[in-house]
Amino acid sequence: MNNSDHIHKSHPEIVKRLKRAQGHLKATIDMLADGRSCVDVAQQLFAVEKAITQAKKSLIKDHIDHCLDDAGGRARGRSSIAELKEITKYL
Repeated sequence: MNNSDHIHKSHPEIVKRLKRAQGHLKATIDMLADGRSCVDVAQQLFAVEKAITQAKKSLIKDHIDHCLDDAGGRARGRSSIAELKEITKYL
């Protein structure tokens, strides 16, 4: 499997989500440095967490749909099950 095998149609959307999370995280850091209220900071942290969680879910679902679903052959099937077990640790 080469690197292009790991690029899927969903990846650009996942990158967008992560860049959004990056923006929220930067805003959170700035808010803390500026002495903003804890409620405002907590709300911003929630947005960071939500964006990252959605990106992770999309990535794992995409992996299951495209990498594990397409596994052929008995040996590859066993490898796919091991890979599924490995990736589910991150759910």
